[in-house]
Amino acid sequence: MSRDRDATDRRTFLAGSAALGAAGLAGCTGLIGGDDGEEESTVFGQIGSGRADRPEPEGTKIEDLPDLEGELHVYSGRGEFLVGTLLDDLEEYYEDFTIEPRYGNSSELVNQIAEEGDGTPADVFYTVDAAALGALADEGRSRELSDDVLEMVREEFRTDYWIGTSGRARTIPYNTDALSEDDMPDDIQAYTDFDGDLGWAPSYGSCQGFVTAMRLLEGEETTREWLEGITESGITAYNDEFAVCQAIADGEIDAGFTNHYYIQRVLDGSPDAPIATSFTEGDAGAVFDVAGAAVTDAADDPELAENFVRHLLSAQAQEYFATETFEYPLIPDVEPVGELPTIDELDVPDLDLSRLSELEPTIDLMREVGIDT
Repeated sequence: MSRDRDATDRRTFLAGSAALGAAGLAGCTGLIGGDDGEEESTVFGQIGSGRADRPEPEGTKIEDLPDLEGELHVYSGRGEFLVGTLLDDLEEYYEDFTIEPRYGNSSELVNQIAEEGDGTPADVFYTVDAAALGALADEGRSRELSDDVLEMVREEFRTDYWIGTSGRARTIPYNTDALSEDDMPDDIQAYTDFDGDLGWAPSYGSCQGFVTAMRLLEGEETTREWLEGITESGITAYNDEFAVCQAIADGEIDAGFTNHYYIQRVLDGSPDAPIATSFTEGDAGAVFDVAGAAVTDAADDPELAENFVRHLLSAQAQEYFATETFEYPLIPDVEPVGELPTIDELDVPDLDLSRLSELEPTIDLMREVGIDT
């Protein structure tokens, strides 16, 4: 990854990241799962999974990781409602370890770290998408991570300066009363001629990130033609991607374009809902973005900061992401919730994830086609 992008490009990049990251966080509201009435167990102290139908998670256990000791300042672009329990339980597990979190908008936190310079208290930047992680690296404010940390996840979900800790896959949810798996194309371009009623959320950051991926992978003209074809098909617009999935489950539409965890959110509330997940292969419809972490160049104790990142990739933390936020774990030893392919079975396109924040040309293109963003 280049660390020499000029300052103007970096600020444009960060502005786009604000919209994408904020929507990603907003869209996760209400995703915290678990079975009602069950006694809550701590993330790192629990035995087995928090869900009765899941085995004990595999992978590196917290017991096999270096102890955490000292004070760590974490600037978090992930909402407290999503990761607060995880951080609190980590503090509880280690008697002499304290986390001082600062929650906020991802891009604003990047700008804050940059403006604070060498005096920033931030040791770790933990955030919702690769765009903000890439922006921090482009500012020159991330440390290179150790090889043994980087090797914990697949290379497409990391760079030398940041690492993914959980992920979300683009999917095509569909109504199982109206369609079968065989009816679902594995090529995103085929959906301009789809035999069924489609829905999407074009004003939503995740959807705009998906169109951005198509523009980067296929070029502007192909993306324009796809957008024109989709709108001419009469696709229905919704305010967010959970609403798209609920409309599919309710039979209002037949299929749509969303992140995978909205489907799991519907099923968590209504296990018998007629909704299932399909995937395209190797194109923009199969983009996989990550939440992740970086160690800042000003970290007081870089070793402690790296060990904290290792804990985010522990078996227990990965199980938490799978069962509580319905995200994809990034280690192959922990499976996602639902009838989904594993992380190693996904056919994701070759794309620099940090470029998904390049939203301005995408929004301009969508508006030119007549799409209300």
